[in-house]
Order: sequence, then C-alpha cells, then structure tokens
Amino acid sequence: MEKKLDIQQFKGQFRLPKCAIPKRYDLTLKPDLSACTFSGSVQVDLSIDKVTYFLVLNSLDQQIHHVSFTDSENKKYCPSDVVLEADDEILVLVFDNALPTGDGVLWISFSGVLNDHLVGLYRGTYVDGGVKKNMACTQFEPADARRCFPCWDEPALKATFKVAVEVPSELTALSNMPAIQETVNGHLKTVYFEESSTMSTYLVAVVVGLFDHIEDTTASGIKVRAYCPVGKAHQGKFALDIAVKSLDLFTEYFSMPYPLPKLDMVAVPDFSGGAMENYGLITSRDNELLYDELHSGASRKQWITIVVTHEVAHQWFGNLVTMEWWTHLWLNEGFATWISNLATDRLFPEWKIWTQFVQDTTGGLSLDALEQSHPIEVEVHHARSVLEIFDAISYEKGSAVIRMLQSYLGADIFQRSLSTYMKRYAGKNTKTEDLWSVLSEESGIQVNSMMDAWTKLKGYPVISVKSNDNTLEFEQSQFLSSGSFGDGQWIVPISLCLGSYNRTKNFLLEKQVRTVDISELLYTSDSNLSPSKGNDEGKCKEHSWVKVNIEQTGFYRVKYDDKLAAQLRKAIEENCLSETDKFGVLDDTFALCEACQLPFSSLLSLMDVYRKEFDYITLSRLIKICYDVAHISSDSFPNSVNELKQFFINLLLFSAEKLGWESVSEESHLNKLMRKEVLMALATFGHSETHKKAMNRFQTFLDDRNSPLLSADTKRAAYIAVMRNTSSTNRTGYDSLLKLYRESDEVMEKEHILRSLASSSDPSIVLEVLNLLLSDEIRDQDSLYLLSGISSEAHETAWSWLKENWDLISSKSGFGMQLTWYIRRIVSPLSTLEEADEVEAFFASRLKPTFTMTLKQSIEKIRIKARWVESIKQEQSLPELIKSLACRE
Repeated sequence: MEKKLDIQQFKGQFRLPKCAIPKRYDLTLKPDLSACTFSGSVQVDLSIDKVTYFLVLNSLDQQIHHVSFTDSENKKYCPSDVVLEADDEILVLVFDNALPTGDGVLWISFSGVLNDHLVGLYRGTYVDGGVKKNMACTQFEPADARRCFPCWDEPALKATFKVAVEVPSELTALSNMPAIQETVNGHLKTVYFEESSTMSTYLVAVVVGLFDHIEDTTASGIKVRAYCPVGKAHQGKFALDIAVKSLDLFTEYFSMPYPLPKLDMVAVPDFSGGAMENYGLITSRDNELLYDELHSGASRKQWITIVVTHEVAHQWFGNLVTMEWWTHLWLNEGFATWISNLATDRLFPEWKIWTQFVQDTTGGLSLDALEQSHPIEVEVHHARSVLEIFDAISYEKGSAVIRMLQSYLGADIFQRSLSTYMKRYAGKNTKTEDLWSVLSEESGIQVNSMMDAWTKLKGYPVISVKSNDNTLEFEQSQFLSSGSFGDGQWIVPISLCLGSYNRTKNFLLEKQVRTVDISELLYTSDSNLSPSKGNDEGKCKEHSWVKVNIEQTGFYRVKYDDKLAAQLRKAIEENCLSETDKFGVLDDTFALCEACQLPFSSLLSLMDVYRKEFDYITLSRLIKICYDVAHISSDSFPNSVNELKQFFINLLLFSAEKLGWESVSEESHLNKLMRKEVLMALATFGHSETHKKAMNRFQTFLDDRNSPLLSADTKRAAYIAVMRNTSSTNRTGYDSLLKLYRESDEVMEKEHILRSLASSSDPSIVLEVLNLLLSDEIRDQDSLYLLSGISSEAHETAWSWLKENWDLISSKSGFGMQLTWYIRRIVSPLSTLEEADEVEAFFASRLKPTFTMTLKQSIEKIRIKARWVESIKQEQSLPELIKSLACRE
C-alpha cells in the first residue's frame, strides 16, 4: 500500500524525475504492416544518481510485456508492479528492492498499434501497381517517441541510439544512421543501423516503404539521398541539389561540420506537418520534396527551397544544439526560419527573399497583437499542449526578432557569435540565456537586458511618431488588435530616414517616450545624395517625408501623426520608398484600422495610392488586405460590397494587363509569383474578363492535359473561376474538377484542386465539398488545403457543418495538429459577438490541450472583427467614398 501511495508523487508532473538518466538505447522494432501492429524491445543503459525504488519514464498507447533491470554487479531486478498512467503518459516501474546508484541496464519488451493519426509509429499508405499498400513511418516531435517505445521522452535527456528494424524483404528501411548489416529470414529481413550521435528522443526516426532514390555528395563527402515514390525519383532532384548546397553553406557559416555520415530526405505520402528534421533522416510531405516544372510552379519551387534549407539548418540548430525544454522551442524554429531565408538568399539572390521575409513577419505581428498570444518563451506544462506553440510566435516572431537583433549587432558579429555558440554547446542542451551570453561576449553589448522583454513578454509595441519643428517625438505602447491597453515596454531599436535613404538615424528607445532632434538631417546639404530607393527619384523632394523602421527590420508597428502620414502617402505616390517600406506603411495602416485606431476610410484611401503597384510583396499584401476588407465589409455595409470588389479589381488591372496569363522568356521569378496571386484575386472578386479567359483555358486543359494554356502558376486562378461559376443549378465545373482530382496521381495537381474546391459562392456546394472531408477520399493531412479555400459566403455554413460533425472530425483527427486547422479556418473567420458566444458555449465541454490556446485566439479574433464592424458602421460617408473609388479607372 505504501508503495502504491508513493506512485501518486509522479502524477500531474510535466517533467520526469531525474533519479535515472539514459545514456544509450538499443532499440528493435518489428512492424507488422498487414495487421497494423508492431512489437519491439528496448535496452536502455542508465545512470542512477540516487537509490530508488522507482523508475519513471514515458510510455503511451503501448502494452508492456516484460521488464527487468540489471545493475553494474550483474544483479537482476524485476519490478513488483508495472503501472501505466495514460493521463500523465508515464510508465512507473516499482521495485521491492532499492536500485543502487551507478550504471545499469533496463530491458523492456512492448507492443502497440500502427495508428492512423500520423504520430508516433504510424501507418501510411502508398500505391504500387495500382494497389494500395501499407507502410510505416515515425513522427516523434514533440512528444510521441513514447508512443513507439518506452523512453525518457524529453529533449534534455539525450542519448545515443542503436536501431534495428525487421521488415518485409522487398521494402526499404531507413533510420537516422546508415545501415551496416542486413540479415534475411524468409520473407523478412532485419536491418541494423550504425549507432547514432547523442540526440534527443524526438529526433529518432524510422521509415519503412517502397521507394526509388537519387543521391549526390557534398564537398566534404557527406552522402545525401532523396527517397521518392517509385517512378518519381527525378522529382527529387531539385530538393537534393538544395540539400547538398545548404549542407556546404551551413558548414561554412557555423564553422562546424555536419556531424553525421549521411543525410536522407524521404517523401512520405501521409504526413501531418510540412517536414521534420529527424537527425540524418528528414521526412516531409511528398509535395514539399517533389518538384517538376509541369505541376509545381514558382511558388512551390521557392517553398521547397525554404523547407529544405529549414530542415537542414535544424541539423545544427535543434539537433546538434537542442533546446533544454519546449519553453525554448524558438531556439529551434525561430533560428531555422531565419537562417533558411539567409541560405535561400545566398542560393537565389534574384528572389529577393529578405524582401519577401516581411510577409512572414506580418503573420507573427498579427498573432502577437492578440491578448491570447503568448511569449516567445512560453511555459509548457503538458506534453499535448506543445503542439500549439509550433505557431507564428515561435517561427515568424522568433525569426523576426533574430533579424532585428542581427541588424542591430551587425552580420559579422552575429555570425561569429553563432559559430562560438555551436562549438560551445555541440551535443548539449541550451536555454535562451545561453545564446544571449555568447552574443554579449562577442558584441560587448548586454544582449540579455535588451532582448529579455522580446522573448519573455507577449506582444510588441506600436511606436507613435509626432513631428514638431526640428524634433520628432516617439512614444511606445503595447499594440493590441482588440483596442485594449497593455502595459508592456521594450527596448526598441529605432531606425528612420528623412526624405532620403541616405539621411538616416538609429537609436534605442529605452523608455516610454523620447524626443529626438533631427536638425542634423534636416539641414544636411548634399546634392549628390540619392533621395530615393524608388524608381522616380527626380520626383522625390528631400526632407518631405519620414519613414520609421527602415526596411521593416524591427518587430513593431508605427503610427504617424496626420502631417507625417500625409507626407508619407505623397512619397508613396511619387515612388520614393522601397517596396519593403511601401509594404510596411500599408501593413501598419491595416493593423491600426483593424484595431479601430484609424478610420476605415483612411485605409481605403491609402489602398487607392497603390493603383499602379508592380512590386511583388507590396502587391501581395495589398491583395490579402483586399480579401480581409471584402470579408469585413459584407457585415458592415453589405450594399456596397459589389462596388468595393470593383474597386479592388481596378486596383489590380494595371498589374494584370502587364503580366497576362502566360509567362514570357527570361521572366523573373517574382513576376511568376505575382501573376498567380493577381489572377487568383481577380477570379475571386468576379472580374468577368478573367473568368472568361479562365473558363476557356480550363476547357482546353480538360481536352488536353498537357496544354501550355494552363500553367502551374495559373491553375489555381482558373480553378477558382470555375468554382465561382458553379452553383447547385450549374454543377458542371465542380464535377469536372472533382473528376480531375480523382484521376490525377500528381500531388501538386491534387493540392491545386483541393485549395480551390470550397471557393464557390454557393454555400450548398461548399457544404458538399466539406462532406468530402468526412470520407476516405481525402487524406486527413490534406484537409488543410481544402479548409484554406472556404469562400466568405460560406463561413456560417462551414461553422454549422463543424458543429454537426465535430465528434467524427475529432475522432478522425486524433492527437495531432489537424483539429487546430479546423478551428483556425472555420471558427476564426466568424465576425459577430453572438457567434463568439456560440463558439465559446459549444467548446466548453469539448476542450483538448491540443487546441485550447488556438480556440481562445480564434474567439478573440471574432470579437475583434465584431468591434471593427461596429466602428466601420459609424463612418456614414463610406458608401459614397467606395462608389467614387469604384468609378475611378
């Protein structure tokens, strides 16, 4: 009884007790692909720090068959009780005799089910000769190694791993390290892998399936392979080239060689996330690894580059040096995001990826403006809640804060610091403070005091700027989209330019308010200075405008007084600003308007200034704002929505006419990206000429699937046009697209179609599309694509559908991140206070740790939109303004 009572001490704890530390795992796995089960055994070399009657480790959804412990004196101990606590995801082994301090070996045999939820050791499928067959794959991050084998499943408890897998002899078995031996026994073979370097459990990986592969070698002799579906090895060539080049690039950047003898990448048909950085064995969705010119397009080429460089960067940031606990996840994801952009810029400078980076930063700014946001360093108290922090805070805000710091310290100091950090902590675990310490040493600046607020507090500031003769007054306050007042305060690196990118000033805003003398900039006279980064330099009058946060390198928003805002608008009209700064002014204005700090009319008037915009990132942001404004307007002034859409069409016609439907010889990568987004927007807003051309090209494509009239970059626009012309009384387009989806075996083609199917303006068609998610026709992992395309006309229908089918959806989605997709895509777009209350009531008895924070954020977004709608309704002159904007050519 006393021992059983003692077990209670381990319940409700989010970290394992540290009385025993694993040093080495010898793991054997035997997946049965026919029965969809697996069995195995694990032998763990332990170091016991203090005498104990208990061993506590992680285990979930497993049966434990046999357990024994052998100490350094070769004395064997068998537990008197084996307790699996499902709620705490732990296995407690109770011994009658105390286990002594020192080294020992724990042996456990176990079994489990190959689940269909894309976590742990799970079942996937592939097609071989027209027959669907089973395969096995692992996904352990953040805390699902415990679903595969009993282990100390925390990132700080690193060990080495020796893996063996018994599989059908015709299949390929892969793990983190190279195979060193195979033994065949009838129709089965056992593949033995080399012992790994020290690593965390979440990085262990196994894949069993049928693949073709191609390979290459880095400058330092590392063998790199891309494993692809049979017959599609050539589609792995682009990703393979990127992996090889980025391995060499990071080896040089960190002054630290890649520590393993090989790196494999595997395209997995069933995969919950985008990709996973398992040490030496990167797994990913097949459409995030496979590339071909016919189906993939410019945006996919760029995305594959970002994904591959991100996962390769993790081999250093995350795998070699690992966060101590999930609180410091951003050290993995923020840095991998930042440095993947650095690598992509080195590989493809013509893509202007640092200019595009501000688009990602917007995602972080948007989420972090919520009261239900979280700090970059967030306390994690339950393994299942870790998934929720794989979000725009850890990735986009994390990477933006890194870029801001790098910009302040300088690129050379920053690179030297990271190299020192890698060497000092290779094979170890770190906290954020360890990185700050190294950066402080190298730079001579107290980085921790400057950066603590950025990582330990949620939110960020809006900098209000007022002009007064020869001075500017800067005041910071926490920015919240809800309009509430936060009490956060930051040390903010401020950059500004005055009438020219050659007249700049930089300083730290360390208090709430600071007045800055700009007379030195006002009265500088240099006729040789170029006043502009824009294209019409002669038109720009020096000293006539002030732009704060040059090139958007700072993670904050800027609100100008009326005089400065008017001058800045004039500078945009005269093309005096860089595209990044044009983006920033537009993005900040939208955010301030959504927070009801600026009138809606001021946003529309500013948008009108971008009528002849032809820079990709600025136009892309303009389009996304058009979508948001169209959605909010349907609730605030529905009678003007059609005129508003005509205004949006007018904004985009200049770029549409310059781009056309077909790519031209030697066309830039950015123009291809721009064509895709402009045509999709025109199709969405109902531009008749775009619809006519799209429908004609679609019909030609149906007659000839190799027709050049519909490229990978224009298919989405055509498919959206088809669905916008589909209704319950005219289903032809929908039926044709669905047939196309069913017949295609190209993953990118399937994705194009899924992202477009729910864009019909007829809610009954959208309901039919949503019901496909309840069938087996669409892979669970692909639900994200379909959900992302739900038309604004069908949001209420989608919410009713979600409520009606929640139990089935919850059951199908299992333990992973899929449920968060449904909430973000269906709940977040709602826009009335009544709907917010309804959502809250519906989920009151249905909450799970995997989506609790996401739900709270989504409800807050609904309330923010409801508040914005009421504010817009107060602007009585809006219908007249919209009418005049719509009439302008």
